[in-house]
Amino acid sequence: MNPTAVNPAGYDKATRRTIAFLNLAHGVDHFVLLIYPTVVLGLGAVFHRDYSELIALSTAAFVAFGVFSLPAGWFADRWSRRNMMAAFFFGCGASLVVTGLAPNPAVLAMGLFGVGMFASIYHPVGMAILIEASQARGRTLAFNGVCGNLGVSLAAGISAGLATFLGWRAAFLVPAALAIAVGVVYVWLTPDDGHHAKHRQSKPAVPMTTRMAVVVFGLFLLITMTGGTVFNLLTIALPKIVDEGLAAHVPLWLAGSVATLVLICGALAQLAVGRLVERFSVQGLFVMITAMGFLGNLWAANADGIPLMLALAVAIAAIYGQVTVNDMLLARYTADAWRGRIYAVRYFMLFIAAGAAIGMISYLHASGGFGLVLAVNAAVAFSIFVATATLALLVTSIESRRAAAQAAE
Repeated sequence: MNPTAVNPAGYDKATRRTIAFLNLAHGVDHFVLLIYPTVVLGLGAVFHRDYSELIALSTAAFVAFGVFSLPAGWFADRWSRRNMMAAFFFGCGASLVVTGLAPNPAVLAMGLFGVGMFASIYHPVGMAILIEASQARGRTLAFNGVCGNLGVSLAAGISAGLATFLGWRAAFLVPAALAIAVGVVYVWLTPDDGHHAKHRQSKPAVPMTTRMAVVVFGLFLLITMTGGTVFNLLTIALPKIVDEGLAAHVPLWLAGSVATLVLICGALAQLAVGRLVERFSVQGLFVMITAMGFLGNLWAANADGIPLMLALAVAIAAIYGQVTVNDMLLARYTADAWRGRIYAVRYFMLFIAAGAAIGMISYLHASGGFGLVLAVNAAVAFSIFVATATLALLVTSIESRRAAAQAAE
């Protein structure tokens, strides 16, 4: 790994430490949310329920992940981003303890809801801190995205291993201890930033008219909703897709391990995109990546066995690769003083789509198996491509007008 991806030249010690905590937090955030979709594969014998019923218990968690991002972003902008991140670490840890000790499905659902509620803090708050600290540098944002992807990638394999060798409760309790320990160190090493709230920049890097802003952010929201559906459907259902797609029942640890390998493709793609954004048009890359996402999902809907695994790798690489360019574009059109709230709205829309994804998995799988699930996902991925192409045209037009106006001055 190139060290400049983590510590680019120009970052002082305090900034590097802040970015390191945010990278770790991003991994923890996605990891804790995806423990259950793997562990649930072995809970049928524990709670005597079928997969469709048990996976539905996590719906509230993913809805909370979206809904609570709104107040999280507001409190962070008006109060303290650092203290909200502390609440993230401690709250996730406590909720995982409740989940891991759950005696019945009702308490299990309550614990999962708590995980979703506290996990919702990271994206609107952590991303706002990261954008401010890094000045939206492509490699830094990409590496942070990779850390989140590693959390997703490792969740399936590690959770399956802990559940297999130590019991399903350990799959929740071990990460709980890690989250709480990191929270203690974070509070110890980072100062409160509440006094910064009144001095944040209130103007975006690229100003727009009100009408144009409504259109641009409307497209961002459309891309967010559709992208969230594709993202959550793939990551939540992936262990089960692997289990069925390999044409034979495989052990839980093997299904989790193959799912991890597929998801690692997303991390590699995001690192590549972090470098590409420094050489090519951000909006052009956005269009190319979403086109690849549509083709990958379409291929997956018509494949089985090893070709299905390859198609899923392409689809995962695209859905993660687009995150960096999306964040960079949004940062250019958002003032720092409003960034927590803007990212809160974005991630509210992104992760509220997880609730729809859970419903889609349950209904479509029961109706036509994962072939139908992936076919519908391909249709959603196509709508992302269309919206992204439209956004790219608008952004190019805005920046061309801005450049012409500056040249005329």
